[in-house]
Amino acid sequence: MPTKKVEIEDLILRLLNQEPKVSVRSIARAKGISKVEETERRAIRRALRSLEDRKLIISKGSGPARAYVLAEQKPERRKSSKPIELTDSPVEAGVPFKGIELSPESKLLLQYVSQDIAERPPIGYNQEFLRSYEPNRTSYLSPDQREKLRAIGRVESIERPAGTYARNILDRLLIDLSWNSSRLEGNTYSLLETKRLIELGETATGKDASEAQMILNHKAAIEYIVESADEKQITSHEIYSIHALLSENLLGDPAASGRLRMLTVGIGGSTYHPLDNPHLLRECFDLFVEKVNGITDPLEQSLFSIVHLSYLQAFEDVNKRTARLAANIPLIKDNLKPLSFTEVDQSAYVSALLGIYERNDISLIRDLYIWAYNRSSQRYTAIQQSMGEPNLLKLRYRESIQAIVRSIIVEKVSGAQVVQKIHDLIETNNIPEADRPALFNLIETEIISLHDGSVARFRVRPSEFQAWKVLQ
Repeated sequence: MPTKKVEIEDLILRLLNQEPKVSVRSIARAKGISKVEETERRAIRRALRSLEDRKLIISKGSGPARAYVLAEQKPERRKSSKPIELTDSPVEAGVPFKGIELSPESKLLLQYVSQDIAERPPIGYNQEFLRSYEPNRTSYLSPDQREKLRAIGRVESIERPAGTYARNILDRLLIDLSWNSSRLEGNTYSLLETKRLIELGETATGKDASEAQMILNHKAAIEYIVESADEKQITSHEIYSIHALLSENLLGDPAASGRLRMLTVGIGGSTYHPLDNPHLLRECFDLFVEKVNGITDPLEQSLFSIVHLSYLQAFEDVNKRTARLAANIPLIKDNLKPLSFTEVDQSAYVSALLGIYERNDISLIRDLYIWAYNRSSQRYTAIQQSMGEPNLLKLRYRESIQAIVRSIIVEKVSGAQVVQKIHDLIETNNIPEADRPALFNLIETEIISLHDGSVARFRVRPSEFQAWKVLQ
């Protein structure tokens, strides 16, 4: 069976990093093929044409003597567009970093990634980038930056159970984060269309089904993260589960959801080539989990997650989405305002990732992260002001409320029997007499307020909710 084109491309680029030129025959030998069959020859030529089209390599000679070299060896290289000067502002230079304060390091990096792809040499995964990071000694955010971000992200001085704030704004978070993260992937749903899809299950006309699937997958993954907030650590299983939820019905191979990849992947528009060794990939993924749990500051954990999950490309696809949602895990656990990527420009985000991929330079993503967290925090501050303080009784009996509401729905308790069922379940849960009247009112309010977009908080499937709803 012919080798996948992307695997041959990766082999060609690795050979050209070691040798001045390659040929179809030398590539075949490197693959361990002693006699080049026509099927293999065509596969190699397709890969060579693809690399030529992307300006990564150029050919020299003709016929049997034809050879291929890296594009940067061409004597007269195609000139790129005018580089960004360090004194230019991003807006004046036409770069989508409007209103974002960039450090001198970020401006240098932006100048590099703004070059034509042919000007940037191919580069592979650098293990030392992850291995050299020492939790609580290495830091992507300075102490001053962390302190300022924590000040704007802090909800209140009172210590609450993990995930309390996210649960309190869950309906808003589901819409904001699902829409913005999907938008960064090129999804064309508007914010209002996203709201109607999440709350009513109403798909937008004229849109591809995969776009609705992407948004609904985000909703499921965010709900999972919020419900898992009580867990002390970020586990491998949690990352796998987030990927599985985000990639549901979007991958060619359903078995690839929630599983580290076994195939080679490429990054469009970048000269970066991720790891192609499955054993080393697993080792680096496990090391990422170990290091992220060793970091004590949740904001540093958050940025570290974006950087290294994006860089590792641990899954066949849906890696950036997984990184964005994983970056919210430590924030939600620590009851900080979430990062919903409000107003983050897609091109700016891509440029910041290119800096990680090709230079292991976090300066652009750091500056973008700081700006984006400020924007998200401002949004949730306004929401918090309109909501008031969390109900302390609701916090104390959160699990009991969830269990009672879930029982009423799953057991299909009809409208006439709901009130008595609430009283019976409160008694079964051994709630103190003094708290029962107020708790009954809370549960009754929750049931009255139920809708398609909120039932996930009670671990109820939409089909279960609809089956119960017809009985009311």
